Amino acid sequence: MRRASDVRVMHVGLGPIGCAVARQIAARKGMKLVAGVDVDPAKTGQDLGTLAGIGRRLGVKVTADAVKTARAAKPDVIVLCTGSAVKTVLPQVEMLLKTRTPIVSTTEELAYPWYTHVRQARRIDTLAKKAKVAVLGTGVNPGYAMDALPIALTAVCEEVRSIRVDRVQDASRRRLPFQQKIGAGLTIEQFQAKVRDGSVRHVGLTESIAMIADAMGWRLERITDDIQPKVAGETVTSEFLAVDPGYVCGIIQDGVGYVGGKPLIRLHMEATIGQPESFDAVEIEGTPSLSMKIAGGIHGDVATASMVVNAIPHVLGAAPGLHTMRDLPLPSFYPGRR
Repeated sequence: MRRASDVRVMHVGLGPIGCAVARQIAARKGMKLVAGVDVDPAKTGQDLGTLAGIGRRLGVKVTADAVKTARAAKPDVIVLCTGSAVKTVLPQVEMLLKTRTPIVSTTEELAYPWYTHVRQARRIDTLAKKAKVAVLGTGVNPGYAMDALPIALTAVCEEVRSIRVDRVQDASRRRLPFQQKIGAGLTIEQFQAKVRDGSVRHVGLTESIAMIADAMGWRLERITDDIQPKVAGETVTSEFLAVDPGYVCGIIQDGVGYVGGKPLIRLHMEATIGQPESFDAVEIEGTPSLSMKIAGGIHGDVATASMVVNAIPHVLGAAPGLHTMRDLPLPSFYPGRR
């Protein structure tokens, strides 16, 4: 693993998560924010420190041209926080790899694209190897809570027969785009329509199931992904929304991976405004069987930004190509240069 004592970081995509990553980078010794890119005209021209809420100006103006900016700033790594879908982000990755710079991305489908996006994954892998740099998709989910964490827990097992992961969150603590992505405030009919067009759903259960199956050496027959609304029984509120009784306050999503006709991997996710208990839990049936519960749960926004920052040293030291959390060393907190 390369030490991150002098890492120059460029940010592409300065929404809530991109800005959260920038704030953490600004607080780590030996990491330096050297460039920020966003296509939103309201953001270009602003000082990156001001836009990201760092509390001071950095003398780094946000621009709209990623390649030109990268070539001028000469970053050691690019943090890409622009979209969830591989097909959407692929042109951006192709463009950025022309600068021969490693990339850490929060694109959910990039966390493990080898099951549903094989052609695009091979394309990125080939381009990264040609550029002699590493590319990684990571975050809290996918990237940790429902895949890397349960995989790591199985290291002490003689045998694994099935895996179940539950992630239950009070979405009122999350950012507004997340609350919108889970359908909070919609009618049931509006929720179902948005599920059909793909705008309401958690992206990543399929990727997490595929990562777990490959790690266990299980050949998947199929993956199901079922989405249902959680309807408010009373008025619930967040900083951004108020949801009246009868309206959708969140999402219930279940992903199941079938092996040999049996449901060996079950991922259950609930994200609702007003959820009385938040937790993350892993149940492994095996020898020995294991049960783990994180009371209060893992805060998704903080954890996603932290995973990106803490993974940077590993990405800088990784072999060229497209990587996942399964094949890189599991990151730990990296405080920066002491």
